[in-house]
Amino acid sequence: MKEKVVSIVGPTAVGKSKLGIEVAKRFNGEVISGDSMQIYRDMDIGTAKVTEQEMEGIVHHMIDIKNPDQSFSVAEFQERVQSLIADITSRGKCPVLVGGTGLYIEATLHNFNFSNREKDSRVQERLEKQLQECGKDQMYQRLVEIDPIQAEKIHPNNERRVLRALEVYETTGKTMSENIEQQKAAAPFRPVVIGLEMERELLYERINGRVDQMMEEGLLEEVRMLYDRGLEKSQSMSAIGYKEFIPYFKGECTLARAIELLKRNSRRYAKRQYTYFKNKLSVTWYEIHPNGYKDKFEKILNDLAGML
Repeated sequence: MKEKVVSIVGPTAVGKSKLGIEVAKRFNGEVISGDSMQIYRDMDIGTAKVTEQEMEGIVHHMIDIKNPDQSFSVAEFQERVQSLIADITSRGKCPVLVGGTGLYIEATLHNFNFSNREKDSRVQERLEKQLQECGKDQMYQRLVEIDPIQAEKIHPNNERRVLRALEVYETTGKTMSENIEQQKAAAPFRPVVIGLEMERELLYERINGRVDQMMEEGLLEEVRMLYDRGLEKSQSMSAIGYKEFIPYFKGECTLARAIELLKRNSRRYAKRQYTYFKNKLSVTWYEIHPNGYKDKFEKILNDLAGML
């Protein structure tokens, strides 16, 4: 029988880390961070990295495993986390995957096969040529006819994803939807996915407040330290919470403008996260209110007891 893995997802600032710790405490678990930027050392404030005190003695994995000048991929994340899940379950504990980086979590839970993804340069070139000749609308309509399930998940203007879905069909003989379902079936465990959501205006208030708190805690100094180390072009500095301050350091905008952009980008990111998880994963959603965490968490824990 496949082992169950609890995963907690949702937009930034909604309370995932708190719930992850409560789940681990209740079900003898260990937390695995599903955040693509908390892997970096020296990037604590801007990534809202859980502190040792906040961990409450719960073991956390996938935090501070890379230097800020190193690159990291979803394939490496998948390999590391699947190995961690196997280790945690072998010790009789419950793996709790917590985070908001949708692709990383989906790839791990659904066992995406990165090494064997079929690619054919001739097919790619032919599809690119057809796109130029026929236009994006006609190419999208072709995808609708071939793979309506995947087409529904792709915006007609996203030419890259439309062509990729068509390429998968032409190189494998199966639609992307069929490929994804096969990968899900081959996954080595059964995910139990809990999603936290919050009324949009309340969430946006929390995001704005979190940015203000980060500034008080020394976010500007943290980003300046990384910038002064010559990391401007590194993968780590592309993160929200860091990239917004680079124009300020270069004298291209005011600090107030940089903070405004950080709040805006964080709100937009939260919206994208919510959309991603709604479309990509089978999630049991719970609406959270800023003043009602305790009662809602207790309900989630009780529900999880039945699921596990």
